[in-house]
Amino acid sequence: MSGAALAGAVGSKGASNVVQGARSAAGERAGALYESIGVRPLINARGTYTIITGSQSLPQVKQAMEAASHSYVQMDELMEGVGKRLAQLTRAPWGIVSAGCAAALTNCTAASLVGANPERMERLPDLTGLKSEVIIPTYSRNVYDHAVRMTGVKIVEVGHASELETAFSERTAMVYILAGPGDDGPLGTEAISNVARAHNVPVLVDAAAEELTIPNLHLGRGATAVAYSGGKCLRGPQAAGIVLGDRNFLQAAWANSAPHHAFGRSLKVGKEEIMGMLAAVECWTTRDHPAEWGQWMEHLQAVSSAVRKVKGVTTRIQDPEGLSNHTPELRIEWDANQIGITGQELSKLLFDSEPRIALAGGSGRRPDRMASAISVVPYMMMPGDAQIVAERLYETLSHPPKFTNPPVPTGDTASVAGQWTLEMRFFRGSAQHTLILEQRGNALLGTHQGEFVSGDLAGTVHASDVMFHSNQRIQGQELSYTFTGAVEGNKMSGKVSLGEYGEAEWSAERHQYPEHA
Repeated sequence: MSGAALAGAVGSKGASNVVQGARSAAGERAGALYESIGVRPLINARGTYTIITGSQSLPQVKQAMEAASHSYVQMDELMEGVGKRLAQLTRAPWGIVSAGCAAALTNCTAASLVGANPERMERLPDLTGLKSEVIIPTYSRNVYDHAVRMTGVKIVEVGHASELETAFSERTAMVYILAGPGDDGPLGTEAISNVARAHNVPVLVDAAAEELTIPNLHLGRGATAVAYSGGKCLRGPQAAGIVLGDRNFLQAAWANSAPHHAFGRSLKVGKEEIMGMLAAVECWTTRDHPAEWGQWMEHLQAVSSAVRKVKGVTTRIQDPEGLSNHTPELRIEWDANQIGITGQELSKLLFDSEPRIALAGGSGRRPDRMASAISVVPYMMMPGDAQIVAERLYETLSHPPKFTNPPVPTGDTASVAGQWTLEMRFFRGSAQHTLILEQRGNALLGTHQGEFVSGDLAGTVHASDVMFHSNQRIQGQELSYTFTGAVEGNKMSGKVSLGEYGEAEWSAERHQYPEHA
């Protein structure tokens, strides 16, 4: 299918068909497909989070992927044709499709390290004799910069504009910037690009969750390339993304990715995702974005009207800041002492029951934090979802199941002050950490030292029951640990929640020091 034909196929039906439509028989069958293997589908009132499969791809994207699956093509020729069409659509110099935005970051980093030199490609991640550093402004450190670091580069953080010039050296391969707060300031894309250009260093902007701007905002500020997720606001394939920018740089990024036998071989994007991603960009240029916003507001007004019928419940709509996840959000607030359910309890209840609903977080905790709230994000709601969410929220807030405060154990409070050797046993592997605990009555404070980093901890001890929480910053990630367990003299043990990484078992033993004479 030619670029013009594809444009006609995916872009001529208007917003009502492109974005809204009706919950189809195909959608119902898809739900049954998941249920056939014991997986429960959900209503997405949370947003484009990968853990709940991002966005719902547009009908035109599905059609393009299906059509693409019936023919063979030569992949380099395919990307050449797609690159030209993306350039036409976005007014960028060039474009490529990647296996998601994170894959784009890796492929672009590889391109900055070795260019399109096959001998150097084959040596990655061995950087001996090569440029080996990537500059990142401190505000841009984030969980996704692992996609840059996986090539073996050293990260050079820059916290102040005065440090920028001296951060560049003959080892500097690239600058990485996360789009959002800070990218238009003293260490923003334009300021950094001006310095990087003088050193002939490419600047890559990660705009994964942003709206696509035409002409492109980040390229206009001087960036060499900008990467977007396909499975967020563009509503393309979940396992695809696009990179726009300098043609030579992007062709080198493509050379470093599959189907070529280079570092990015494992980051393969197939012909179906490539053509589905192109279809999504075609649609972006024809979608009625104001109409979509109006539909989101209607969804939120429907939910708001329903829940405000419950005495003591208030609502407010929050407008987005910036281009990332550019959608309004409904904030629903109440006093759990009056209503009988906290935001955390409500969020969990709706996720665990039928119909299953994923809300955008919930706050409020028994017994001491009863001011409660949940948020509803309409970004990825499908037709009919808003009514279901409104009814379920009204039902639950007006007639909540009975919740009681967790029982507080009685008895003498165990003493846990001191230094402890902690062992964590994961479902594969183990690690030895150190706890340094201070105790003031039932309150715990202290330090949790991991294998490489440490962080503060806080918690409580009631009788022999212990609970404490810690956070540890490592690279662009913040690791979260919530320990619960029991104390028996100089030993403790229990379970630890690792957030997105699941759960582990833990045990600890207190150091015994000989008493001084």
